Amino acid sequence: MQRYLTLLRTNRNFRRLWYGQTVSQLGDWFDSIALFTLTLGLTGSGQALGLLLLVEFLPGTLISPLAGVLLDRLPRKLVMIASDLGRAVVVLLLLFVRQPEDLWLLYTAVAVKVALAAFFEPARSAILPRVCSREELPTANAISSATWSAMLALGASLGGIVVGTLGVAEAFVLDAASFLLSALFIASIRLHEPAVPPATAAATTRGLTLWSELRDGFSYLITQPALLWLALCKAIWSLGGGILLLLTLFGREVFPLGRDGAISIGILYAMRGIGAGLGPFLALRIGGAQSEFLRRAIPVGFWITGLGYLGLSIAPNLLVAAMLVLVAHIGGSTQWVFSTALIQQQVPDRLLGRVFATEYAAMNLAMALSAYMTGVIADRGVTPWSLAIGLASIFFLCGIWMFVALSRSRLRADAELTP
Repeated sequence: MQRYLTLLRTNRNFRRLWYGQTVSQLGDWFDSIALFTLTLGLTGSGQALGLLLLVEFLPGTLISPLAGVLLDRLPRKLVMIASDLGRAVVVLLLLFVRQPEDLWLLYTAVAVKVALAAFFEPARSAILPRVCSREELPTANAISSATWSAMLALGASLGGIVVGTLGVAEAFVLDAASFLLSALFIASIRLHEPAVPPATAAATTRGLTLWSELRDGFSYLITQPALLWLALCKAIWSLGGGILLLLTLFGREVFPLGRDGAISIGILYAMRGIGAGLGPFLALRIGGAQSEFLRRAIPVGFWITGLGYLGLSIAPNLLVAAMLVLVAHIGGSTQWVFSTALIQQQVPDRLLGRVFATEYAAMNLAMALSAYMTGVIADRGVTPWSLAIGLASIFFLCGIWMFVALSRSRLRADAELTP
């Protein structure tokens, strides 16, 4: 624990980046519980909720390739600030969604918000090696993951209570305010970034096109099999992304508490956050931060997630269900953080924006398709318990896939890593 506190205390830039992440993600989870509750309340349809999740993830797939090129050209700090300000405005449009006929506005606002997030999230991952040393990266990523998890737990709990007792409007207002505060924190980071990194600048003078820059990033990954699989790791895990809808169905239909099950949905999402926060810390304590251990822990994370959701299929009450969700996301966050840290350690800075944007696009596509198909299947009468078994099977199989893929491809040794 001391090394985490030391990093926050001594690294001012990382601390300010962390402040921005904290307030923004707290507001996001207020927003998410409100969106899930509002959509189900207006439609009562699992497919409508699946469509919401499709809209929440698909724009990131379409925008991310362009975002990656721009992130390797523009100051990433300014991109993050612009994304925050844009999202603050867009979230307020959700206040006008009051009846089923307004769903078009809900889907549109969410799509624009996610498109802006497609610039912010890869920028935050790509800027981290400029803010932290290579040795600090596993610790910094663990803190970022724990923060995401803590804000999920706190935001989902508070969001469930606020939505379940007061309504959805307050959640949207708080989310908009959180983006404004995040922009202020990020603006206070002292960081010099050239508008175009030297390697990219030289290429640009030779008339390099947008497509050529995209191809440059893809070509790099294709020639580095280990890094390619790391960049696809989150997407492969997200093939089980229907769990986002599954938790909502369990909260609303199986263990309902509060208006439209908002409180129980909040509890399940909160336990997802607590588990995700514990995962990287426990794994780093067990095996340390050497790249070989990080690589070996990734498929184990898939299998732990599968065990948790298999257990959820037979959970007798909300308490047991919540604990099993916690266990599942100990595994999910471990593969998430470790794959990110390995990419940051081994990919040159001039390509990080494109690599993380590629990762973000693939992840969002897999998450969108999985969530939407889960909604369609749920509307055809498949029970939440059966859905849990099916999604658990996906995690087990994908864990085997990642084990084989990472075993056949080798990372550079720690001593060979580029600072």
